[in-house]
Amino acid sequence: MFKKIAPFIIISFVLTSCADTFDSVKRGLTGAKKKSTDEFLVEKKDPLVLPPDFENLPTPDDRIIAQEEISSIEKTLNIESSSESSSKDSTPTEKSILKKIRKQ
Repeated sequence: MFKKIAPFIIISFVLTSCADTFDSVKRGLTGAKKKSTDEFLVEKKDPLVLPPDFENLPTPDDRIIAQEEISSIEKTLNIESSSESSSKDSTPTEKSILKKIRKQ
């Protein structure tokens, strides 16, 4: 009788000693994969498309032209720079603070 039971005992001992629980033995024998996140999974993305108003976007040349137009308008109107106009509108307290800042 021991000869009939001995192989089953040995096989069960080997299977359970190599694994933590019976579930891990079951997974190993059935070939089931462990469910986990795959950090190397690559998700496909939509292809790149142009924005609908791509043709109407300004170019760098347009910006330079706009700045030139603004400067020419300022010249014709004799507009003072913002630093000069702010110094005329400042109070005596602001002037004294600005003098102290310039000294440092």
